[in-house]
Amino acid sequence: MSTVRHFLRSRPASHKVHVLSPQHTAWDALEIMSEYNIGALPVIEDGRLVGFFSERDYTRKVELKGRTAATTPIHEIMVRKVITGSLDYKIEDCMRIMSENHIRHLPIVEGGKIVGMVTIRDVIRVLLQEKDLLIRDLEGYIAGGGYASA
Repeated sequence: MSTVRHFLRSRPASHKVHVLSPQHTAWDALEIMSEYNIGALPVIEDGRLVGFFSERDYTRKVELKGRTAATTPIHEIMVRKVITGSLDYKIEDCMRIMSENHIRHLPIVEGGKIVGMVTIRDVIRVLLQEKDLLIRDLEGYIAGGGYASA
């Protein structure tokens, strides 16, 4: 089973976690999320993860409350109690945590600093790849050719 460390190392070097500061506005966040086609952003202050902001937060805490995105600071609407993961977690651990907490993004933190992000899409892709490999191995074994990955 893959670890988060292994998964993050396998990503292209160009893959970057985009972040906000608490002083950014909801509008700033929407622009960044739109530009990079992402649904959530960690909020960083002095190099530390202090919050999290998602499209759901915008919908529920700005639009439904009649606020204005251009003037609403992130620090007023971000989630402050952020659920995080570790580099040593297995991908299945991430899936369980995300499922239990009804979240789609899991910031990966080491030494209080964000080092990566795992999304539910990442988890599904890795688990499907691992299942496909297992199926090929079993098919090879059953056919008498031994394990395919050996």
